[in-house]
Amino acid sequence: MIKLFVGLGNPGPEYEATRHNAGFWWIDELARDLKVHLQPERSYFGHVARANVNGNTVWLLQPQTFMNASGKSVAALARFFKIQPDEILVVHDELDVPPGQVKLKRGGSHAGHNGLRDIHAQLGSSDYWRLRIGIGHPGVKSEVVNWVLKKPSPDQRKLMDDSILHSLKSWPVMVDGDMEKATMQVHTNKPPRPKPPKPANLAASEPKPAP
Repeated sequence: MIKLFVGLGNPGPEYEATRHNAGFWWIDELARDLKVHLQPERSYFGHVARANVNGNTVWLLQPQTFMNASGKSVAALARFFKIQPDEILVVHDELDVPPGQVKLKRGGSHAGHNGLRDIHAQLGSSDYWRLRIGIGHPGVKSEVVNWVLKKPSPDQRKLMDDSILHSLKSWPVMVDGDMEKATMQVHTNKPPRPKPPKPANLAASEPKPAP
């Protein structure tokens, strides 16, 4: 079962609405669902909330260490409460997934994400779960840093918010420990495709036969 839900982001109002803070947005919505409030906890270098779900203790965490040092916060809380890597879900922005889509997986590489890179190092394991919130790719590698630290367009933000609300429906299943079912639920979300243009009136456009 998932005992620790972690959302990645950067602290401070200047980063609040940027793509890199998608993990924070997810945890904010989870806190509303659970009716808990995140509070600063110096011992865990982050904002923390504790909830009771069907007799199980569940932790919510937003590291306040800046993205590159996220593992310092995650490892501090996980070690104190003896939470294993496979009982942790890390929610983060994902360049390789388009806005409006979310992906759930366990393990794998950090794929260049600095928050995941530090969590790998501090936990000494990659065997934790990740919920990847699509932010899309700017198309040019040199623009990635600017892309993640900028606000998405209103249309992209709407797609991201919708994908967050969709994936949040799976947290009770995650707490129950049925990650296979949670994965199926998360992956059923697909952004709506644009409607194809209506066909032209062929009868009106066809040439009339010569008399």
